[in-house]
Amino acid sequence: MTLTTRINKAWRLVATGLAFVVFGVCGVLFSIIVFPLAWLWPHRASRQRTVTFIIHWFFRALVRALQWLGVMTLDMQGAERLRAGGPAIVVANHPTYLDVVVLLSLTPRACCVVKNAHWGNPCFWGIVRSAEYISNADPTELVEAGARQLAAGYTMIIFPEGSRSPAKDRLHPFSRGFAHMALNVGAPIVPVLMDCDPPALTKAMRWYDVPPRAFCIKVAVLEPVSVAQYVPEGAPSALAARALTSGIETHITDHLLQYGFLEARN
Repeated sequence: MTLTTRINKAWRLVATGLAFVVFGVCGVLFSIIVFPLAWLWPHRASRQRTVTFIIHWFFRALVRALQWLGVMTLDMQGAERLRAGGPAIVVANHPTYLDVVVLLSLTPRACCVVKNAHWGNPCFWGIVRSAEYISNADPTELVEAGARQLAAGYTMIIFPEGSRSPAKDRLHPFSRGFAHMALNVGAPIVPVLMDCDPPALTKAMRWYDVPPRAFCIKVAVLEPVSVAQYVPEGAPSALAARALTSGIETHITDHLLQYGFLEARN
């Protein structure tokens, strides 16, 4: 490793650590300042729009800062589909910690399904509550709350794996929450392919495991998929949810392989 390479890696390590500190401090400040003010806001709908707007632009600024600092680059295909048309259910694979940050930075009016563990995190609790994000603790409430957000005009962002992908050559099985949501409201599903090259901030890596060069997060937004493409007409709800989940999982997996985002298993 040359001296220049070592200096570059050390700089990216410092910049990555700084980004985590800034994110954490801003999250705590949001929780102790913005969250109480938000709940004093008299109109719930305008409160959520304002908080969502702030989060969107904060994450846009964070992504741009990481690019400017040389920590990451961003390669996008079809990102305009996240901003066009009415509300939809965005279903994405989840290779890295920054997936949700990138998708929220690209989607102006978005609501997320968030792991229940994050609701007690001091960096997240005020954000998830103010933005009216949805916990994955109760499957029934998840579906009902998601339907309400879609009806209010928000795009739902869901990682059906439930956690970051276990490895470069496989995904976690998809949960059915997004399928029940789509069946209940008839919203289109927008499959999104995510990749990080070289791998960084994966489930098996710590934040300080800096790759040898700036990592590139690749986002490919596919054409929307309708429920009717995978669900037989008149199918019972349980069968319909299984069919839709299986169809979307296969659809995303096949495209991940085609794009080279997922390695074929031997």
